Amino acid sequence: MSPEEAAQAEAVTLYRAYWQELERLYADEGADTGGLKEFAVGEALVSAEKDIKDMHGANQVITGKVLLADPAVTKSEINGKIPKVFLSTCLDVSKWKVTTADTGKPLSLPSTRLTKYVVEATVEKWSEGWRVIRDRPQGKAC
Repeated sequence: MSPEEAAQAEAVTLYRAYWQELERLYADEGADTGGLKEFAVGEALVSAEKDIKDMHGANQVITGKVLLADPAVTKSEINGKIPKVFLSTCLDVSKWKVTTADTGKPLSLPSTRLTKYVVEATVEKWSEGWRVIRDRPQGKAC
């Protein structure tokens, strides 16, 4: 395996772990998001923490599995000062159930919402390891 292929594999592994952590945090109303720093920094971290806080502040949790199609590396820049890998994947949240935290009652969601959509992410290698710095839904179905 070349250094570039190894970097790409490490970035994809970290990205999958990031989504597993998000799944756990959305489901636990009392969760401490501090551990998210092991997976994300910058824009991705701030956005994820805000989304989780907003959900929990509205007395909502999300349970169920997130399905992440095989993330495709669209570009990699591993020889720069900060190695980067750019990913595109189909995020499937159709198995997620949004419920009221205190009662577990399912919430009604718009039938037109996307449950399988394209997400583009940027993962960088920091001194602490790979971190998601950007994770942006593209607003298009997959």
